[in-house]
Amino acid sequence: MCRWLAYSGSPVLLEDLLYKPANSLVVQSKHSRMGATTTNGDGFGVGWYGAYETPGLFRSTEPAWNDLNLRELSAHARAGRVFAHIRASTGSAVQQTNCHPFRHGNWLWMHNGYLAGFREMKRDLAMEVDPDLFADIEGSTDSEMLFFLALSFGLRDDPRAGVARAVGLVEEVGHSHGIDFPVQMTVATTDGDTTWAFRYSSEGMSRSLFQSTDVSTLRAQYPDNPVLHDLSDDARLVVSEPLGDLQGAWRDIPEASSVMVHGADDEVVPFAPTSPVAL
Repeated sequence: MCRWLAYSGSPVLLEDLLYKPANSLVVQSKHSRMGATTTNGDGFGVGWYGAYETPGLFRSTEPAWNDLNLRELSAHARAGRVFAHIRASTGSAVQQTNCHPFRHGNWLWMHNGYLAGFREMKRDLAMEVDPDLFADIEGSTDSEMLFFLALSFGLRDDPRAGVARAVGLVEEVGHSHGIDFPVQMTVATTDGDTTWAFRYSSEGMSRSLFQSTDVSTLRAQYPDNPVLHDLSDDARLVVSEPLGDLQGAWRDIPEASSVMVHGADDEVVPFAPTSPVAL
């Protein structure tokens, strides 16, 4: 599988997220503690919001631990909203267009998991993508297909509803092909202002997902930790696995849940697929 992080808050250097934590995403690319695979070396990607509404995007098929350009960029680029992903392919080609995050307009999307039986479902799912969006699909992954289904079903107007309809469609199509458990996912998406993340699987055994706790509380708990004093009170992380072992710094996102992060406000609510609305 894959590992990812979604950060929002005061601007930080990318290396503060990707390299410096004890269990950083680059460390996880070789030694994931909680992933389905220990090594995630089939490429990586970083998306960030800076001077423009449309996010910047840097993706590579190199393993994250072995890419000097990532190291160089991370030491100089600073942003207040960052998506980063390390990939372990479930079968699709190792190529740049298959590396997460995926971008459409001002939206970013990344996924850990798979759509079981995607080869059998692919044509049926593709036919449900909005014709105005279809030409923008660049790669061959189930993850990007799920993104464009969510866009087709209203992601930009109501992210939770759009994702619920997309997942509902995948389950309906999967069941029609005799696939018992079509969806395994932790997904993150953002419009540059708010982040939404989802933890769900058809089998009810989803991959891990965690959210950071309130920074001001941690600052009071660990007054001698300089890292915490450099972050704003609204700094938040949603991650596939914790970036460190600081006691009380992380809380588990429950099975079949969605989390929304907007500034210092965050909300976790139950998530369930819904029947898709016809295009």
